Amino acid sequence: MPRSVVLAPVAVLLACVLAAGCDGGVEGVAGAPGVRDPYFPKLGNGGYDVTHYGLTLDYRPAQRKLVGKAVVTARADRDLSAFDLDLKGMEVQSVEVDGKPARFNRSGDHELVVRPREDLDEGASFTTVVRYAGSPEVVTDPDGSEEGWLPTADGALALGEPTGSMTWFPGNHHPGDKATYDITVSVPEGLRAVSNGELREERVRDGRAVFAWHVGEPMASYVATVAVGRFTVHRSEGDGKGGVPVYTAVDPREAAGGDEVLGRIPEIVEWGTRTFGAYPFSSAGAIVEREKDAGYALETQNRPVFPGAPSVELLVHELAHQWYGNSVTPRSWRDMWLNEGFATYAEWLWGEEHGGDSAQEVFDLLYEGEYFDDKADDDAVWAFPPARPPDAAQISDSPVYERGAMVLHRIRQTVGDEAFRGILRGWATAHRHGTADTADFTAFVEAKAPDADFSEIWDDWLYGEGKPDRA
Repeated sequence: MPRSVVLAPVAVLLACVLAAGCDGGVEGVAGAPGVRDPYFPKLGNGGYDVTHYGLTLDYRPAQRKLVGKAVVTARADRDLSAFDLDLKGMEVQSVEVDGKPARFNRSGDHELVVRPREDLDEGASFTTVVRYAGSPEVVTDPDGSEEGWLPTADGALALGEPTGSMTWFPGNHHPGDKATYDITVSVPEGLRAVSNGELREERVRDGRAVFAWHVGEPMASYVATVAVGRFTVHRSEGDGKGGVPVYTAVDPREAAGGDEVLGRIPEIVEWGTRTFGAYPFSSAGAIVEREKDAGYALETQNRPVFPGAPSVELLVHELAHQWYGNSVTPRSWRDMWLNEGFATYAEWLWGEEHGGDSAQEVFDLLYEGEYFDDKADDDAVWAFPPARPPDAAQISDSPVYERGAMVLHRIRQTVGDEAFRGILRGWATAHRHGTADTADFTAFVEAKAPDADFSEIWDDWLYGEGKPDRA
């Protein structure tokens, strides 16, 4: 919230204390080191909004050494005497703000505190240049999975959900602050660097291969990626009838198993366009690594990452995230069910329309505890309500996925198929390239079906503890 220009000095001092310190008297306050996310309160930063990242990276796999230059363009949403960037590990060599050297220091686990030579005015755009180097860290999530800059058999893979992106570039690493990107990566000749968006340039000079990628639509940092290695690349330019270009990069050891499934990307995107509305990005695709290199799939923007050749169902899930998660991004990590519940329900819809079980049949199996092979997995569906995971370790657990999808199916049962399809498309359209939370969604549904009563769905299925009574 912008600082009022009529604040008295005592109020300004209090604002400084709450924002973790002041510099420069009463002319400006420091941006907060964290946005108080319910599960990751120290992630992200207050006081500014990033509009663009320009990242120039040089990676040497043999030494696991990354040299980076980040040009971060942002807009101040209050008068600022200092601000924070999230950067875990790495040695910061220099920082400039608007072309002038800036003072900086490291604070805590991942805060880079920057003090410009001159205060930044509310509403002003400013550019910060950070030069840094080191061996990027691997982060272990609260749920035990690994992310960050992951060494692979022939290079590296950067995965960022929920906190790993801050290991390889400084920024405002919270899903609530999205930006466009230019990512240029230099690697040893013979390797490729694959990232988000479109490949604008590819060249080789003095034994180094350089790949320049451009992301023209807003992107949350947790779905940014860089994959370095030897890949078999396939490109298509679309059909000229609304089909988007497709770029896939597959580890050669996975090519035999992945080619047929990945060849269905245009078909799945076209199905998604009919079902969810206009495809939100200018290209699609996939990155397929070896199973041990990744360990899990992730909906990285434009081209999801897969640990080995994916099944059709997994491909549908991750491509559905391009609408739900990447375009409509959760405002906080508490709203993860808006990602995973929608992508899981997309799998159900795909199966329903392509010779598999209907969504109702899947719902019934889950409710009766006959969906999974292991009874413990069936019971886990009811461990907590999808909109209220107990802590950060549970934001990717079964209630967020399966029970989240069951919430959507209950909405479908309440409003009917035609109105439900309108809700799917309308939600993706209303918040295209933006952020939203659960309250936004429930209000949206109620506005689209004003004569329906959703109280039982919200109270029992979305927020309620335990297994709801079946309607």
